Formats: sequence, C-alpha cells, structure tokens
Amino acid sequence: MTDDKLESFEKKLREVRDIPKPPLHLWNPPLSGDIPIFIRADGVWFHDGGEIRREALVRLFASILRREEDGDYYLVTPVEKWRISVELHPLVVTDAEFREQNGEQVLCCALNTGEIVDVSESHPLFLEPAVGNIAAVRLEHGLSALFARPAWYRLVDMALEQGDGTVLRSGKMTFPLT
Repeated sequence: MTDDKLESFEKKLREVRDIPKPPLHLWNPPLSGDIPIFIRADGVWFHDGGEIRREALVRLFASILRREEDGDYYLVTPVEKWRISVELHPLVVTDAEFREQNGEQVLCCALNTGEIVDVSESHPLFLEPAVGNIAAVRLEHGLSALFARPAWYRLVDMALEQGDGTVLRSGKMTFPLT
C-alpha cells in the first residue's frame, strides 16, 4: 500500500473514529489485501519500514485492530479489511495499579493506546513464554498486550507469595505469575 493509500485509509477511518469502541464484531468485509504495517514486539508500529510517529494514528489503527481465528491480524472498517504483521503482541501494558471497585482491589492496566483495562475473567493475565514468562493480558477482539519491563517489575512488586509460587489477585480472580 502506498502512502497515498495509507492516507486514504486514514481518512476513511476518521469517519468512524468518534465511536468510542467501534463495533468490530459487526464488520465483516472481504479481505482488501495486505498492508505493509508491522507492529514490533515492543509495541512500535511501522509502515513501509518507517516508524509511525503520530500517536493519534497508532491509536486510531489500534481501535480497529482484531485478530481472527486464522491467527492473523487485521485492520477492519465496515468496508475494508487489511492484513498486517505483528511480531508478538500488538499492544503493550505501560503501567498497572490497583484501584478499589465495589469494595475489591482490581488491577487496572494502562495500554500504550491510552486505554485502561481491568484484569478480570474477561481480561485475564497469562505468562508469555516467548519472552521469559513476562505477563500479558488478553483483550477484546482476540488481541493481547505484553507488559513493558517497567510495568512488569511493578506487577511483580504487587504480587503475593502463595504456596509454592507467586500470584496476583484482581477482584475475585487469582493469576499465577510463576
């Protein structure tokens, strides 16, 4: 995809960007092709080998990103679907903290897109063996976010020793970290 096509795609995306959570589950256009967008393991996005430095554009693209059953990642609009490449996980947890919700301590994760996600049954923690069992969190639309090293260290500091291992509790859920 040329820069002109990328700008055209961005223009079309702006039409749906004001939707807080685009209804990706309702959008099923046919494959438009592959687009030379690559997301590195550290969450940095590239187009045609050059880093996408406009944070607003990365957030816009991330809002329409999904992983499908074939294991591939796609940028999806109501009328277009472009396959992209992802090295490991498409998003990154940049920070985490406990917040009280309904009388319980819930782990809240800040993503590199500015979104906040509560660790829960629908957004569980898991360990990523490809990077030495650093935690990641499952997200909507088949996506996941790997903890950046500072966020991972913070998470480990919040963990509890239980039995033979280390765990983290978020609400009523318990997640092993070892």
